[in-house]
Amino acid sequence: MGTTAVVYASDYLNKLTGERIERECKKQLDSGCRALVIDFSDTELVNSIGISILLGIIDIAEKSGALVVFSDVNNETVQLFEMLGLTRHVALARDEQEALHSLSSPPPQSQVIGH
Repeated sequence: MGTTAVVYASDYLNKLTGERIERECKKQLDSGCRALVIDFSDTELVNSIGISILLGIIDIAEKSGALVVFSDVNNETVQLFEMLGLTRHVALARDEQEALHSLSSPPPQSQVIGH
C-alpha cells in the first residue's frame, strides 16, 4: 500500500496548529505517502477553523488517493466530527496502534460473480 505517516495534533486545534498539521500532511502526501493517521491523543479542543483545516486535509488526501484515519479522539470531539460529517470521510481508531493495524490489513475481497 505504500507508506503511512502519523501526524500528531496538539492540545488545541485552531488556525495556527491546524496549519502546522496541514503542512505536514501535504509534505507527507507529496513524498508519496498513501495513508495518514492523525493522532488526537493530546487534543482537548477543536475549533471551527480547525474543523475547516481538517476538511481540507481530507480533500487533499482523497484527491491523492490516500486514506485518512483519526486516532485517539476524545468522545466530545468524536460527537463533533459525527455531527459535522467528518466521519463519513475518515475512519476512527481507538488508538494509533489500531489505526496502523487497520491500514496494514488487506481490505475484504469483493465477491466476483460468474466465476
